[in-house]
Amino acid sequence: MLSRLSRPKALVVCALPVVALLATAALAPLPFAVAQPGMTANVLGENQGAQVITISGAPTRDTSGQLRMTTIEATGPDTDVTLGDVIDGWFRADQAIMPRDSVYPSGESTKEIEQHNTEQMEQSQDAATEAALKYLKLSDDDVKVTLKLSDVGGPSAGLLFSLGIVDKLDGDGSGGDLTGGRSIAGTGTIEADGTVGAVGGVALKTQAARRDGATVFLVPKDECGDAKSELPKGLRLIPVTTLEGAVSSLVALEKGTGSVPAC
Repeated sequence: MLSRLSRPKALVVCALPVVALLATAALAPLPFAVAQPGMTANVLGENQGAQVITISGAPTRDTSGQLRMTTIEATGPDTDVTLGDVIDGWFRADQAIMPRDSVYPSGESTKEIEQHNTEQMEQSQDAATEAALKYLKLSDDDVKVTLKLSDVGGPSAGLLFSLGIVDKLDGDGSGGDLTGGRSIAGTGTIEADGTVGAVGGVALKTQAARRDGATVFLVPKDECGDAKSELPKGLRLIPVTTLEGAVSSLVALEKGTGSVPAC
């Protein structure tokens, strides 16, 4: 014979499995990574005690201003991200919730991921050097460029590396600095032919740039929308598609002549 539960007791009994399910979901790891603004580095200067760009075989210039490459920091591939972390991240402008596979290749160990990122950085440095020397019509048989940036992986500093090489060798082409003395930041991959590519995490990188004093941010044109979504006050966006276009925009900004593109 079954006894009838009172309504309050019945509600409690029914609610218990739901509460248990929610508690389990809140604590269970999810396939996401939490990203936030990372470090920036001036490629015209030193990073961790070492010159970022070293050039031999051609005269170089003393530069003023800064060209800051930007990064994001993300939770590691083995870090558990819970529902609470995801909910918190959605409501914060200084964090982004990203599918883990978009940050780290699936099926790879932490060591393999680090090796992959290092290889991408090395390929990016080679392409950045080739693009800059081609733009300046210089031969890599005579001019040797060494790029060194510790604890940073991936290809997204390519554009800033190329601009740094151009500034050290040629400036604005008429004796002035490519930066115009400003603190300029940016991001973007680069191909050997000077084509600039998208990178991801741009909204967080703009925050890192402004935090570290930049007033201008170079962004791959296709990512203008993302860059504008959380744009810090006092940071001007300049969209770029090629190294040549980026140089032209900076020269126009420095000299105050010609139009400077905007997102």
